[in-house]
Amino acid sequence: MGVHEFLQVLRRRWLIVVGCVALALALGGVVIARADPEYTSTTRLFVSTPQAEGSDAYQGGLFSQQRVASYATLITGQEIAERVAGRLGLDVAPSELADHLSASVVPETVILEVSATDPDPEQAQAIADATATEFTRYVRELETAGTSERAPIKASIVDKAFEPESPTSPDIVRILGLALVIGLLVGVGAAILRETLDTSVRSSDDLQDVSDAPVLGAIPYDSSAGKSPLVTQIGLLAPRTEAFRVLRTNLQFVDVDASRKVLVITSAVPEEGKTTTATNLALTLAIAQHRVVLVEGDLRRPRVAEYMGLPSDVGLTSVMIGRASLSEAVQHTTNKCLDVLTSGPVPPNPAELLQSQAMADTLTALAGAYDIVIVDAPPLLPITDAAVLASQADGAILVVRAKKATRDQVRQAVERLTSGGGRLLGTVLTMTSTRSREGGWTGYGYGYGHTDPPPKAHPREDSESVRHRA
Repeated sequence: MGVHEFLQVLRRRWLIVVGCVALALALGGVVIARADPEYTSTTRLFVSTPQAEGSDAYQGGLFSQQRVASYATLITGQEIAERVAGRLGLDVAPSELADHLSASVVPETVILEVSATDPDPEQAQAIADATATEFTRYVRELETAGTSERAPIKASIVDKAFEPESPTSPDIVRILGLALVIGLLVGVGAAILRETLDTSVRSSDDLQDVSDAPVLGAIPYDSSAGKSPLVTQIGLLAPRTEAFRVLRTNLQFVDVDASRKVLVITSAVPEEGKTTTATNLALTLAIAQHRVVLVEGDLRRPRVAEYMGLPSDVGLTSVMIGRASLSEAVQHTTNKCLDVLTSGPVPPNPAELLQSQAMADTLTALAGAYDIVIVDAPPLLPITDAAVLASQADGAILVVRAKKATRDQVRQAVERLTSGGGRLLGTVLTMTSTRSREGGWTGYGYGYGHTDPPPKAHPREDSESVRHRA
């Protein structure tokens, strides 16, 4: 994974990273809240040799530096801890007290810093002072070794211990900093793992790789699409409107030798935006003066009539069972180039009707009367209706919702479509992120509105303009 791909993963999965960091910081806060405060008091000792001049003074300085390193170890030993406990009258084991003592040598000096830690700041000060006092005596005893000779080296207290005002433990900055680093590492790792395990179709490149068909368009996500699903209800310069114009343009390069086109719009699974895509594509083609008929081929969950605000009591099923002629069933809209053939009454046997000769004759008649026939078909994977319709059409366009449909679902949908004799002309990626740079052949960045069901009585543009074809 290159740097660019890594940054793209972080941008897509930033919520995971932020969540892990927030969780780590919260756990760090819990640790801080539950930890008992510890106070540290420090005193300083100066280790020296008797007064000397010239080379003796130099040798004495080196001797002191060598001794002071050993003294730092002795301070945290059992002997000093036992003496301090006895001096202060502490009811604590020497080994336990020694754990609260520490000593360090100031680099390149003969100064020894002695620190004592305790939950009580006054006690920390008392222990530090007692440790310094007892250690100076211990050094004198140790260096004279019980003789009456003068000690060649001594330790003197130069800075007495002070009572600390603020605790030194827990170290809030250190704990939160460590939690931040751990949270970032875990978050980045989780984001990369999630990206690796994600099998959804996220981009036009993913869609083209899995379907082996050209991506004809990428429709952007639009939060207002639930209330205004049609491009005629939004501005001409809206990104969603422009995306359908791009799709219309790209269709000109599909099956260029066919003078008439019967196109089936389908998807792999429900709620991918196929009906919205079919309806808006028909509207966009009609605006460009193509004579279009939109056929509601989904006889199980018809929605075209609701989107267009048209009655559906007479429609496709009425024609196929002989209760109405095609001219009686087709309805006009305010756009003189767009007609609609709704589903009609929902039948008990949709699959049998769609694969009947009556359906084939209906599509043939429509193809002879219009430039383009757009059929809104059911999803491919739940039922076989779309595959049946695609086999009777010039081709099919597969609508895929970004981040919802998986690669396996798209692959199975294409296989079902082609195995039934259908021809996949291209795909459309819907609900793409407005921050992405998706756009099929054009490279534009488009999104798509969500696929909430349209209102039950969506108003048509002009109810008086809808009439039956004579």
